[in-house]
Amino acid sequence: MIGTSINAGAIIFGSTLGVFMGARLSERIRDTVLNGLGLLIVLIGLQMALGTKNILIVLAAVLLGGLTGEVLRIHDAIEKLGSILQNVLSRGRQSTFGEGFVTASLIFCIGPMAILGSIQDGLTGDYRILAVKAALDGFAAIAFSATLGWGVACSAVSILLYQGFITLFATMLSKALTDPMIAEMTATGGLIIVGLGLKLLNVKDMRLASFLPALALAPLIVALLRFLP
Repeated sequence: MIGTSINAGAIIFGSTLGVFMGARLSERIRDTVLNGLGLLIVLIGLQMALGTKNILIVLAAVLLGGLTGEVLRIHDAIEKLGSILQNVLSRGRQSTFGEGFVTASLIFCIGPMAILGSIQDGLTGDYRILAVKAALDGFAAIAFSATLGWGVACSAVSILLYQGFITLFATMLSKALTDPMIAEMTATGGLIIVGLGLKLLNVKDMRLASFLPALALAPLIVALLRFLP
């Protein structure tokens, strides 16, 4: 839960700065900071991906996971869910508080980085992904709260509940996973993290949520390989 706590704290801190600073940060400064964070995300993803002991397992997990995700249309479903929730929860609200809470909660919670980081934190105690996500969310909170107010800060509660649940579930799941399973799942997640970095750097816009099934397939493939000669 350390990573999630850092994430929630960064959102509260960024929102506070945004409310009092307004929109004083220039677009040039915002782009530079986001580019720096994008480079850091690529580095972290590469470090995770290079931890694999069998690149063929990662290859199979990513390809099969991507196909599964597209067949199930996971990326489209997540985007549609976000739109529906925002329309329903912010309907009829005159104040920007509700809009800020809903908008920020959706942006901060929905995405591969929240899921990957929470799983990594729960399985191994490594909260690097969530720490980087905290920096991204904190910076975004400054921009959102400058126009939407204190509702953005309250989205920290959504982060605590959502990511906290995934982390606790991963902690229980770790009892059923072996070290090789965790290693290949981490490496597979690392590739998805690299994709996030490239997307943030505007190098390539990918449907990354479609690759989420690969996280479940990687340890499954490791388990199945035990039965092969």
